[in-house]
Amino acid sequence: MLDLSFIEKLEIHKVVTIPKSYYQNTKVLELKDIKVDGFFSYEEEEEIHAKFDISGVMILEDDISLEPVEYPFSIFYDDILEENLKNDKNSLDLFEFLWENIVLEVPMKFTKVSNLDEIHGDGWKLISEEDHKSEKNPFADLLKDFDKKE
Repeated sequence: MLDLSFIEKLEIHKVVTIPKSYYQNTKVLELKDIKVDGFFSYEEEEEIHAKFDISGVMILEDDISLEPVEYPFSIFYDDILEENLKNDKNSLDLFEFLWENIVLEVPMKFTKVSNLDEIHGDGWKLISEEDHKSEKNPFADLLKDFDKKE
């Protein structure tokens, strides 16, 4: 916790490690060290101005290949914090502040697969939307009947 009661401006230049317990039930497989550069400043009695650059790399599971892939992220945060001061008017949990902003950067869907022909299994293969609509699709006859029902 940061005690901000006697500070006009607090600069932070730090590398932070997020414990695995924070992201173990998310799409994030690993979160490498996070670089934080910025400041908190006391503007008015109930307002803290936060301005930060937050960057790092998260390891996500590819939504198509299911392989771990690196996903770099960078956040620029510039806002007035009031909500965080409800419980204790003189302190702010920097760690919670960082985590709330990092979790917003986790994409809903993410893939680095560019060649869908490489994704196949025993009796199945992944096809593109173009193949779905083209004559190359071996299931075209079945799909025509399906499309009529919609």
